[in-house]
Amino acid sequence: MAPVQPVTTEVTPASLREVMSRFATGVVVLTVGGERPHGMTANAFSSVSLDPPTVLCCIGHSAVMHSAMTGAGRFGVSIMGAEQEDVTRYFADKKRPLGPDQFEGIDWLPGPRTGAPLLSGALAWLECEVTQAHEAGDHSVFLGEVLSAVNGAVGDGLLFFEGRFQRTGATSGR
Repeated sequence: MAPVQPVTTEVTPASLREVMSRFATGVVVLTVGGERPHGMTANAFSSVSLDPPTVLCCIGHSAVMHSAMTGAGRFGVSIMGAEQEDVTRYFADKKRPLGPDQFEGIDWLPGPRTGAPLLSGALAWLECEVTQAHEAGDHSVFLGEVLSAVNGAVGDGLLFFEGRFQRTGATSGR
C-alpha cells in the first residue's frame, strides 16, 4: 500500500473536529462545589507537570462550567471508567437541570479539599486549585495545581474516539 500524502485544505471548525476525532482522549467529569455546584463532561484534559503537580482543562466560554470554574477557583476531576458511559452522557447533556439538582440521583461525595462533587465508581479522582487561566480562541485553558490524587475503582477506561465513546480494554489482561 502506498503511503498517504497529506493534502493541505482550509481548516474549518468542521474539518478540525473531524481530524481531531482521530485522536483518542480519556473522558472526565469536571465539577465545582460551593454555592454554584456544576458538573461537565470533558475530554480536553491533560497532565501538565509533576512538580508542581499540575493538570489542565479547556472549557468553552459559553459553557456554564466556564463561569462556575472562574467563580469557584477550585475543581474536582472524576476520571471515568467504561462502565460510567451513562453518567458521562448525563453530564454532557445541556438539557439536564442546573445547580444542585443536576446531582440528584448521582452517587457522589464532596471532595475533602475542594468540596467539589467526586463521582462514585470513577477510576480515579483529583482535586485542584485553579492557578492560571489563559484565553485561547473560544475557550479558556485552566491550569490547576493538584491538591489530592486518589485511585478508585479498577476497570477499563472510557475513551472518546471518532465521535463516540469506547473502552480501553486495559483490564482484560489483568
